[in-house]
Amino acid sequence: MKAHNSPGIYITGIGQLKVEKESPLSIREMGAKAIKLAMQDAGIERADAIYLGNMLSGIMSNQQQLGPLVTNAAGLFGTESVTLEAACGSGGAAVRAGIMAIMSGFCETVIVCGLEKMSHTDKDFITRAIATASDWEKEGGKGETFVTLNAKLMQMYIDKYGISGDSFAMFGVNAHKNANMNPNALFHKEITIDQYLESKFIAPPVRIFDASPVCDGAAAVVLSKYPSTHFKRASSPEIKITASAVSTDFVGIGDRSAPLAAEGLKRSGQKAYQMAGITAKDVDFFELHDAYSIISTLSLEAMGFAEPGEGWKLAADGEITLGGKIPISTFGGLKARGHAIGASGVYQTVEAYLQLTDRAANNQVKKDAKVGLVQSIGGTASTTITHVLVKE
Repeated sequence: MKAHNSPGIYITGIGQLKVEKESPLSIREMGAKAIKLAMQDAGIERADAIYLGNMLSGIMSNQQQLGPLVTNAAGLFGTESVTLEAACGSGGAAVRAGIMAIMSGFCETVIVCGLEKMSHTDKDFITRAIATASDWEKEGGKGETFVTLNAKLMQMYIDKYGISGDSFAMFGVNAHKNANMNPNALFHKEITIDQYLESKFIAPPVRIFDASPVCDGAAAVVLSKYPSTHFKRASSPEIKITASAVSTDFVGIGDRSAPLAAEGLKRSGQKAYQMAGITAKDVDFFELHDAYSIISTLSLEAMGFAEPGEGWKLAADGEITLGGKIPISTFGGLKARGHAIGASGVYQTVEAYLQLTDRAANNQVKKDAKVGLVQSIGGTASTTITHVLVKE
């Protein structure tokens, strides 16, 4: 493994808000607060650029132009700032934009903020808004939602591999257990396997504990070409992003020849592994995009942690827990920390940083973690952004 000697971008500060069902803050206030927290943590007063990850502000808040809106609210008037949209992968896309800005030489230090305000009185409106990330002509416009689309994927998997839908139970159990220890998580209630099995179906075979919730949240990271010590801030160890890779697939799952192969996930992961000089065996934990249990399963398989048809076994055998072979959702994940869509990829990055710097408190993985994998997904795995984080 050459990851420790690979070029990359340093994470020098982090900030996150508590995920809430309905934040009392406006979207600009949420973003500004997360940015200020990250700047304070990094010990900086300015940045060369700010990149925001957001999907729904134009639909849910009637507000585009988040760049200058949030930047000015954070007291950084005049700073370059734009918004990145890649559906549920918007936060990961913003992190990648920040990395590329520094790698290109145009910037030395940037701030990445993911934010989403999804609280709305009309739940059907929220569902339709999120469905705009599907192939609207073939899926969303014909009544499909991400619940029904993931239900189709889950049923395909059950039918192909001859397993029970109950086999996915441990994904939700693990997420809720870890979220219960995370003060910034939406849910602070553990669940048992029996509670999973008794929970209602929202679109069979998807149960309520297989799906992530609607919520508000914002998180931010400071990225720099320089380590933290450059800013006269002691930091041991230093954390570097050594790989950033993106791949796409058909937006509509009906256009894919083998939807369960998750080719977009696989391509993104292989590119990231190659860039970082690692394999799946080198990864100590995986912050995957667990918006649905079936996506967790397909991600574990696509990234080389399990053979096709056996991703669910890692969960059933306890190998995804904090003390397992490949811990996932270490702070509750999208499922139980909460999936504030545009913010999720940045929350994942913050959480991976906390793991690698041994600042995860009760959520710390039970190993000396040196390599973390973060994957942010837009749609039903139609856009996949993969990052590798390494402890120097």
